[in-house]
Amino acid sequence: MNYSNIQKQDPVLYEIIKEEEKRQKQGLELIASENYVSEAVLEAMGSILTNKYSEGYPGKRYYGGNEIIDKAETLAIDRAKELFGAEHVNVQPLSGGPANIAVYFALLQPGDKVLGLSLDQGGHLTHGHPMNFSGKLFNIIPYTVNKETEEVDMDEVERIALAEKPKMIIAGFSAYSRTLDWKRFKEIADKIGAYTFADIAHISGLIAGKQLDSPVPYFDVVSTTTHKTLRGPRGAIIMCKEQFASAIDKAVFPGVQGGPHDHINAAKAIAFAEALKPEYQTYTKQIIINAKRLAAKLSEKGYRIVSGGTDNHLMLVDVFGSKGVTGKEAEKVLEQVGISVNKNMVPYDQRKPMDPSGIRLGTPALTTRGMQEVEMDVVADLIDRAIANRNDQAKLDEVKQAVIDFSLKFPVPGIA
Repeated sequence: MNYSNIQKQDPVLYEIIKEEEKRQKQGLELIASENYVSEAVLEAMGSILTNKYSEGYPGKRYYGGNEIIDKAETLAIDRAKELFGAEHVNVQPLSGGPANIAVYFALLQPGDKVLGLSLDQGGHLTHGHPMNFSGKLFNIIPYTVNKETEEVDMDEVERIALAEKPKMIIAGFSAYSRTLDWKRFKEIADKIGAYTFADIAHISGLIAGKQLDSPVPYFDVVSTTTHKTLRGPRGAIIMCKEQFASAIDKAVFPGVQGGPHDHINAAKAIAFAEALKPEYQTYTKQIIINAKRLAAKLSEKGYRIVSGGTDNHLMLVDVFGSKGVTGKEAEKVLEQVGISVNKNMVPYDQRKPMDPSGIRLGTPALTTRGMQEVEMDVVADLIDRAIANRNDQAKLDEVKQAVIDFSLKFPVPGIA
């Protein structure tokens, strides 16, 4: 991607893009929800498919001239079905939030009761936060993690479900490092006649790569973003049992969206094809190996890892409890040396969301660049050096140069 036309037409924006290229090349991306797409995915996102308007679905459009677009969208659908073993797939959701809105609107009425993991315990905004549409329109009953183990207690989930009888149970997370018992969630839901909705946005790549169990065989509806571990374009899909297909499709369009982004759907098709290759399983296996190694090395250096470790691609690190530095401070100092993380609440955090006790780390992007276990040792050391020397600018400058020298050894896809 040389951006020659942007350079000629808009040199100001060109320089901004080149600055971001430099940041990505010379830094370490540890934000758990980020990754690097392939050059093929980049090309699809920048293709002439963006020129078409395609309200409706393949074979049932509200505009003419969609015969070829229908082929591209159908290809994405078929590949997603194969990848996840889904009965029905809608590839049109523009991102994770809109996908989840569509699921709520397909299955529920405003005011219906929903059981979901609390945001401050590792859940997601769309699982019932009071400032989100989900919390404003629906009666959210939260479940939490066990204070001792910091893992979801399925017996407690069942107790709450039997007492509250929600119409839908959500299983999924944005900051939880352990696996979920999909089958048990389904069994609990069946006892009260509730719908089951899995949001696998963070771990769909690990499921596609056959490293984690899938909720698709058990759950009524499953949503996922197509970036993060899945390593595709920014977007989402919804998978469901055939009996919910019509309701889901109508909820997406015309329910919450107009025309789909055809260039992004084409990029999704490419990403699904990449995930169907054997080497993708090797990649996703390495993501988890790297996460476990990074968590172990940080633990050795005195950092408390929430729940004691990780089973997936991410971990929560209690930097305030471990080192007396807040999550906000840790994020800022790491950003200063070229390491990107995000501040994050830990379960039962006594601090505020914008200045919490923890940081969230993930290994998908570093693994895409080819890093393995030995590199995780280096990353852990760089993180620790930055936090330990947060008040010493000279030493932080040394760490920043070390980050640059280390990062440049591992190419970023699409950046020369």
